[in-house]
Amino acid sequence: MAGLFDQQADLYLDARPTYPFQWYSMLAARTLHRSLAWDVGTGNGQAAIGVAEHYEQVIGTDVSEAQLQHAIPHPKVKYLYTPLSISDEELLSSIGGENSVDLITVAQAVHWFDLPKFYSLVTRLLRKPGGIVAIWCYNDIAVSPTFDPVMKRFHDTTLPYWNPNIQYVFDGYKTLPFPFESVGLGSEGQPLALDIPKKLSFEGFLRMLRSWSAVVTAKNQGVDLLSENVVKELKSAWGRSNLVRSIAYKAFMLAGKVKL
Repeated sequence: MAGLFDQQADLYLDARPTYPFQWYSMLAARTLHRSLAWDVGTGNGQAAIGVAEHYEQVIGTDVSEAQLQHAIPHPKVKYLYTPLSISDEELLSSIGGENSVDLITVAQAVHWFDLPKFYSLVTRLLRKPGGIVAIWCYNDIAVSPTFDPVMKRFHDTTLPYWNPNIQYVFDGYKTLPFPFESVGLGSEGQPLALDIPKKLSFEGFLRMLRSWSAVVTAKNQGVDLLSENVVKELKSAWGRSNLVRSIAYKAFMLAGKVKL
């Protein structure tokens, strides 16, 4: 998947929503220490810099070098390229070693991971007691009663081009394995529902759609899901071309600690 996300790296920075700062406060309040955090699949670092407001050091890792080239600089954040070929021991060492991490975060990415391997690393890295892992994602966007049905029709055209793992996202992480003890922010089978508010222009919305992996995959196969006619239909439903709307990304979170 790294190569696919390399192709859309330049679209991510301004198209994706910014996660509310209150989320990081909620998570920080549940860790006993605030020394080290690891943001996995960090992309452009938007979650990492939010975590950095509460922790002394944050390590943001990604399998995509292109994504990391767009990473947002922050004095507390260290970005590391971690290719799929890296061994578990190398990765453990580069993060801080066993029992060293207070918070592990994964934003909009865990469904791409080798889950048994990742959860094994989490169990080894998290500080015990007191460390937690939190994963979150969003799977829908509420704009307006006029726009949402048009958006639903467009979304349906993308379905054949998603990686099968995206089903976890479509299910709102309700079917995602999460073998950790709840800390009150969602648990296996019962994710916590959250909203991500954002003000967005139509052009910004269109950039977000163009960053979807399914749209990129379709384009690589010679199919333009965002043809001129489709864009016109979406734009008409949005309203005036210069209209900035208050929208809500529908998100969900799972957070937990290692079962002792």
